[in-house]
Amino acid sequence: MSVYDFKVKTAGGQEISLEEYKGKVLIIVNTASKCGFTPQYEELEELYKKYGNEKFEILAFPCNQFGKQEPGNNQEIQSFCQLNYGVSFPVFAKVDVNGSDTTPLYDYLKKEQSGLLTKAIKWNFTKFLVDAKGDVVKRYAPTTSPLKLEEEIKRLIEQAD
Repeated sequence: MSVYDFKVKTAGGQEISLEEYKGKVLIIVNTASKCGFTPQYEELEELYKKYGNEKFEILAFPCNQFGKQEPGNNQEIQSFCQLNYGVSFPVFAKVDVNGSDTTPLYDYLKKEQSGLLTKAIKWNFTKFLVDAKGDVVKRYAPTTSPLKLEEEIKRLIEQAD
């Protein structure tokens, strides 16, 4: 099993298979518009502009489970990301990352890379790094700057060649 076995919904409600990203290094991140970590969108976009091509992708999943910091609907979230941070990577439909309504992708990510003391996602901007084979390589805390993942991203892209 890999991340490619899952389907997710775009912000427009269309279901797509993550198999579309096969062969790419991925960052999968749960996001929020009204969080202290929201400025990480800027660093994520910087990484995307630098590496985002046929070998790297960032997949953002808005979530309102932490302090109700993502109250908008999918269209409002898209507008916020583009207007405030110039986000050009995919921002999908809002999801739950914990609890009984957890999206299956996040159940899998948490099973593959548990957090410190718990499998649960603790806050917005928890980041999962996935290699080009679809294997979850590492989980990063919300406090970890996306730019700190750059060396690992480069290494995984080189391995994929």
